[in-house]
Amino acid sequence: MIFTIGMSIHQTNSPHSIQDLFEDVQLQNILGDGKTFPDCLPKRPLEEIEQDYQHLKDTANFDLKSFVLQNFGLPEKPAVHYQSNANHSVREHIHDLWNVLTRKPDQSGGSLIPLPHPYVVPGGRFREIYYWDSYFTMLGLNVSSRQDLTQNMVDNFAYLINTIGYIPNGNRTYYLGRSQPPFFSLMVKLLAEVKKNVLSKYLPHLEKEYSFWMLGVSDLQEKTPALNRVVRLSDGSIVNRYWDEHDTPRPESYKEDVELARHCLQKPNELYRHLRAAAESGWDFSSRWFKDENLFSTIHTTEIIPVDLNCLLFHLEKTLAEAFQEVGNHAQSSRYLQLANQRKVVIRKFCWNPSEEFFFDYDFMAQTQKQAYTLAATFPLFFEVATPEQAMAVETALRTKFLKPGGLTTTIFNSGQQWDAPNGWAPLQWIAYRGLLNYGFDELAHEIKIRWLNNNDRVYSETGKMMEKYNVYSTVAEGGGGEYPNQDGFGWTNGVYLAMMNA
Repeated sequence: MIFTIGMSIHQTNSPHSIQDLFEDVQLQNILGDGKTFPDCLPKRPLEEIEQDYQHLKDTANFDLKSFVLQNFGLPEKPAVHYQSNANHSVREHIHDLWNVLTRKPDQSGGSLIPLPHPYVVPGGRFREIYYWDSYFTMLGLNVSSRQDLTQNMVDNFAYLINTIGYIPNGNRTYYLGRSQPPFFSLMVKLLAEVKKNVLSKYLPHLEKEYSFWMLGVSDLQEKTPALNRVVRLSDGSIVNRYWDEHDTPRPESYKEDVELARHCLQKPNELYRHLRAAAESGWDFSSRWFKDENLFSTIHTTEIIPVDLNCLLFHLEKTLAEAFQEVGNHAQSSRYLQLANQRKVVIRKFCWNPSEEFFFDYDFMAQTQKQAYTLAATFPLFFEVATPEQAMAVETALRTKFLKPGGLTTTIFNSGQQWDAPNGWAPLQWIAYRGLLNYGFDELAHEIKIRWLNNNDRVYSETGKMMEKYNVYSTVAEGGGGEYPNQDGFGWTNGVYLAMMNA
């Protein structure tokens, strides 16, 4: 495994461990952002740095921040001097920004997992690729006629699947142990729109990703209903959940995780696993993962069957069926098509609420649906899992509960978490927009599109930036909440903006 400062938390017996220094830096918030230290590059061997730290830390006048700056190089900020051209439209700004957000193939160093091809990062504090972000970024790259970058990014993800066995959250070693929403099959299909024989080329990678998400399925039984990311429901159906191999504080959010554990009734290792699983979901964090929507400490992500995750795996199964059909393996094609059809039935059975007329996540431990209204319910429309009647009911809920002046709110509850009201996020606007179009709800789809683009335009005119998230309730406030400030850049916002403008 490539070494990283952050991974030392999991490698306390490693000769390269700097656990004491790492914990002190993170818990004392020396660098202001918990992600900064894991991204630093050591200037000399880590064991030497740790030895010196142990020798010096209790001496008079020792300054921890000075010690860190002497021994580690802070991560670069390549776009720190970039300023947008005030005369440019948002479209022109984004076209220019692709080059600013593009990173060249990497050399190994620090926590960064090197990739063989150029790639686009989201922006701000996010100096590496992120899995599900990249699909929405690619939507915009294609509009900008940058299929070269789309191809490179798909090849980078294929490389990660080959070398690691899955696509991690991002290309940092402290993200190893978890993935993110599985959008690789959608990326491959996006590439297939402009190139031939794409499905057959990436068939081995699609299969390998599916194996990762289904790891342990053959060992499930009534007494062991859940292993890794697979769950056996009460009727014997197989579905998926989010998970992480580790049950320790996230290195990049170490202080936040440790402090939450101190005020939590859950066992620390169980809490950490739930936090990490929520990070795998991409919705880090949201009240959809809480038992009590007002209490972060009641997070129980690994007990939840997310409707959006299972729709994504439905698409992966359908894509595998299509890929095997393309190479002439009809038996495997039929097998995956059957798995997809079974999953569709299960999603409708366990996640559709006929009285509320909406899709909800399912708590398989309590054997009951969650009650949180979230935009995860639009995924069955995007992937055409919903019946026409279900889609009509979701359209009504979106129009009456979620539609705000600046677009769609992520949830209808304001918990202070960033994946809740009042925030709207580009990827979810796109999923809802396309999902509604799939069922002929053009009027609401158009209204969402106009309100979201106007919100983007307003903030750009005021700041010269495209943001990670937006406040959709107010036409004057910025998005907020979460573990860090709102970020500018921003990969998936850029991609969805161009895709909607081009639709």
